[in-house]
Amino acid sequence: MPARDLDLLIDAARAAGRIAMRYTGPTPRWDKPGGAGPVTEADLAVNDLLQTTLCGARPDYGWLSEETEDSAARLSRDRVFIVDPIDGTRSFADGSRTWAHAIAVAEHGVVTAGVVFLPMRGLMYTAAAGMGAFVNGSRMTPSRRDTLTAAEILATKPNMEAVHWNPGQVPDFNRSHRPSLAYRMALVAEGRFDGMLTLRPCWEWDIAAGDLILREAGAACTDKTGAPLHFNNPHPTVNGVIAAGPVVHGLIRDALRDS
Repeated sequence: MPARDLDLLIDAARAAGRIAMRYTGPTPRWDKPGGAGPVTEADLAVNDLLQTTLCGARPDYGWLSEETEDSAARLSRDRVFIVDPIDGTRSFADGSRTWAHAIAVAEHGVVTAGVVFLPMRGLMYTAAAGMGAFVNGSRMTPSRRDTLTAAEILATKPNMEAVHWNPGQVPDFNRSHRPSLAYRMALVAEGRFDGMLTLRPCWEWDIAAGDLILREAGAACTDKTGAPLHFNNPHPTVNGVIAAGPVVHGLIRDALRDS
């Protein structure tokens, strides 16, 4: 089933890319109620396409998407689609190339198929449970760095505030950033960066596909306490994310202050 679901996700992601690229260039955006972030017409058009395509193909699966009003009905389903129609909406609206479609299937809380697709960069990251992780058909492996000093870590500046770290243990690594959280996770799976972290609560749709891609590549991916990620929660968030090769992941977790 994961392999069949992955084929469906890949086809849906390519169709989503064709829709989104009709809106390329600076695009009007507006803020969703309650400080829920920006949205564009492209987000909504892609969401409609994906919901029609995916739920039409798997009518017994639940649905969780950033751009669909949530329903408790998904909690009673064994499998659920977890979708961010456009991850990196601000970047998309500004006319940047760095945004992604992030699409996953979770079964009993564990992701079994996932795709992160960046149509403007021609990058298709894919994984199915037990089958490895790939970018454009080539198998990926993460970095094997074994120190934090000079490591290349994707993280926003607020994550480096001393309040998050044990006294005297703010790491001495090189910090970088990319607009899409799903893309950051995929870059770590690919070994282009040594790790990534975000210490704020994360929406499931931002990270579900990336979680499986990282794990199938051979990286470690947990919440900020080191616990495995679990999906299709009643409130669809997780407690931050740490992703890296196994050694760097452990070093980051050990340096973090316990919440």
